[in-house]
Amino acid sequence: MSTSTPSLSPEYRSETIDAMDGGTFDVVIVGGGITGVGCALDAASRGLSVALIEQRDISSGTSSRSSKLFHGGLRYLEQFDFKLVNEALHERELIRQRLAPHLVWPVPFIYPLRHRLWERFYVGAGITLYDAMAKIGGNTLPRQWHLTKTDLKEVFPSVKADDFVGGIRYYDAGCDDARYTVAVARTAAARGARILTSARVSGFIWDGDRVAGVKATDLESGRELEVKADVVVNSTGVWTDRVEANVGDRHTDVTASKGIHIVVPKDRIKSRVGFITRTKSSVLFLIPHEDFWHIGTTDTPWELGLAHPAASRTDIDYVLEQANQVIDPPLTHDDVVGVYAGLRPLVSGDAESTAKLSREHSITNPAPGLVTIAGGKYTTYRVMAEDTIDRAFESIGVEVAPSTTEEITLIGADGYEAMRARADDIAAEYGVEPAEVRRLLRRYGDEATEILDLAASDPVLAERIPSGKYLGAEVAFAVQHEGALHLDDVLTRRTRLSVECEDRGVKGAPFVASIMAEALGWDAATVARELEHYEARVEAELESQRMPDDHTADAARMGAPDIRTMGAE
Repeated sequence: MSTSTPSLSPEYRSETIDAMDGGTFDVVIVGGGITGVGCALDAASRGLSVALIEQRDISSGTSSRSSKLFHGGLRYLEQFDFKLVNEALHERELIRQRLAPHLVWPVPFIYPLRHRLWERFYVGAGITLYDAMAKIGGNTLPRQWHLTKTDLKEVFPSVKADDFVGGIRYYDAGCDDARYTVAVARTAAARGARILTSARVSGFIWDGDRVAGVKATDLESGRELEVKADVVVNSTGVWTDRVEANVGDRHTDVTASKGIHIVVPKDRIKSRVGFITRTKSSVLFLIPHEDFWHIGTTDTPWELGLAHPAASRTDIDYVLEQANQVIDPPLTHDDVVGVYAGLRPLVSGDAESTAKLSREHSITNPAPGLVTIAGGKYTTYRVMAEDTIDRAFESIGVEVAPSTTEEITLIGADGYEAMRARADDIAAEYGVEPAEVRRLLRRYGDEATEILDLAASDPVLAERIPSGKYLGAEVAFAVQHEGALHLDDVLTRRTRLSVECEDRGVKGAPFVASIMAEALGWDAATVARELEHYEARVEAELESQRMPDDHTADAARMGAPDIRTMGAE
């Protein structure tokens, strides 16, 4: 059991607001996705004072709506982007083996083959190179394995075997992106970073022609804040241009590309492995993720509302159509229990489609005292953060200590392996099933026993949320230590009930709200407002998924704005 739990508690939040208002920091970071919290950890670990401001929740945007993979980007080999692939493979293995083994795990994939000779040679050569580059990066996962048609059918019984001549098995890694991002944020906070969610940056503080901090509003209380800094980092992803609008005409060109995924129960597809193949306009992933399959994705330009990108009926039909070309029996809309859409922040260029724009990151200096990080991949967030903090302080002529994040394990990692070896003993000690202990270890690492202690302390916290596998104790922990402030934070990101059950978490919402109410001091009116908003959000999302195109889907989804922003995008 952890001896100390780094906490994004309500008390920590109150102290953070006081510390930020009128305070001066070495660096202020705008944006609480994986890049922003990665920058916060990198800077704090160098001994710098850090303030991070996020207008909604940690990972509320792109960083909770990815393909849930730490991967090297096999498809980028075809684009000869060896630097990106090499970097991503190194990061995948560093994180999987050392920094966060509890949050990142091996996933075997099949790349199917339709042609007997040239394709097996061509794809096999590419995966051989992929494996070789991974080995240089410290890979310990099994090497590629060639499969005959019979082998393919054995490991993936649902595949339309007659359409393929075989396949090649290789490994990448899976994760829960939202939980991972929270772990990075908590690790940064444990090293002194001040992280404030539910606060919107409204403008910059200027010292002559130089950015010297930010003005912000706490969306929970309405309190206006002024936070000064030697340098400000803009890590807002697809919001980059809007933040930079405060400094005039100079800005980083970032294009938003929408990618959607559908979620179906594990028993709808019989397979022991994941599946990846190319489509006409994107890549098809069938990714095993706990009790479900996450299937995607699309890659289409998005120029509408950035806060809540909507998946249309056309998007869902496309993903189902692509999946049904390779599996049997086919999936239908009735099989879909969840849908989520995210926006990739791509650095613009001369390419004709978003699928061809750069996934490498770009660091710019649009005004003195302001540095922007844009683009990149989730997998390479740590390198992006290191580069950003280096560049930020170079831009103001300040020498700082080198990054040490390659050595910093995330919250929950240190005792994970020892506890995993003792999972049966821990289960016996707490009177629960070993499978439950292993589930908690995968989500919380060596903090799993803190969840079990909470459950043992209160019968309500030992109950499961209706329609889900999560314990009431996990809700309490989310509020006490993980910065959850609203019902949506728990149902959508600290858990995945919003995409893991047909009711999208509505049945469990009152139970979750009752636990949050006690922890956060909500009165009956606040509970009612939280429930009303969540139910409206679910209905708006379901309505958007019945719409034929992006414009009608966006209009339907925006019928229920974020509870923090209420009418503002």
